[in-house]
Amino acid sequence: MAVYAVGDIQGCYDPLQRLLEVVHFDPARDQLWSVGDLVNRGPASLSVLRLVRSLGTAAVTVLGNHDLHLLAVAYHRHPIRPKDTLEEVLRAPDCAELMEWLRALPLLHHAPHLGVTMVHAGFPPQWDLTQAQSCAQELHEVLSGPCCEKFFAHMYGDRPHRWNANLSGWERLRFSMNCLTRIRFCTADGQLDLEAKGPPGSQRHSYLPWFQVPNRRTARETIVFGHWSALGEYHQPGIHALDSGCVWSGRLTALRIDDGTFRSISVSCATRR
Repeated sequence: MAVYAVGDIQGCYDPLQRLLEVVHFDPARDQLWSVGDLVNRGPASLSVLRLVRSLGTAAVTVLGNHDLHLLAVAYHRHPIRPKDTLEEVLRAPDCAELMEWLRALPLLHHAPHLGVTMVHAGFPPQWDLTQAQSCAQELHEVLSGPCCEKFFAHMYGDRPHRWNANLSGWERLRFSMNCLTRIRFCTADGQLDLEAKGPPGSQRHSYLPWFQVPNRRTARETIVFGHWSALGEYHQPGIHALDSGCVWSGRLTALRIDDGTFRSISVSCATRR
């Protein structure tokens, strides 16, 4: 069995199909991990959702910020943004079933047998893996439960911007969500900058990419993530970033993670936004 982690798809159905062909993906034998952001900005979010859902247990997906935005639009009637490409999903006859499937997905996936953890964006330096799993599970239980609509009413916002174990309620859930699905830069003491979207080196003084913060408590983990197209495909020991900007006319990247090689394979994407 081969296990491939794939970067942000964002509605780019054709490149996903080509990538699966290139790696000879067989759902009866192999497994596809997605770092999230299945939808939005690309032309075929509905087809992507249907394909990944159809893979059943052959697909492991964590939620990204665009997936959560789609859920907020669908469940809480949050306004669609000018650059969103979600209308086809919302009009689809199977929209309700797809939304139920989507909100039941986790925010974090850890495979002890592979020694690999997958998340959409990253972790604050104060969290170790156990804390990250706990916070992700808290958020998952709300999203998949009867209180999801209330959460979407409180989901948007950049505060609180630093972890505190005493955080509770919507603030705790919002902070966890912002780390798991939006973090790029933070300070050594874990203050988030959720507005900065550029590549490393473009950030304000005292901020670092979250994975370069000294003494972060997840430093011994092997982490696969996406979300950061300006960073692009990036590999260093224990860190594998896979958002190679497919929806921005870049590439869609898969990473072989079951054999310890962490070999990447990518296909071009002609989508222009």
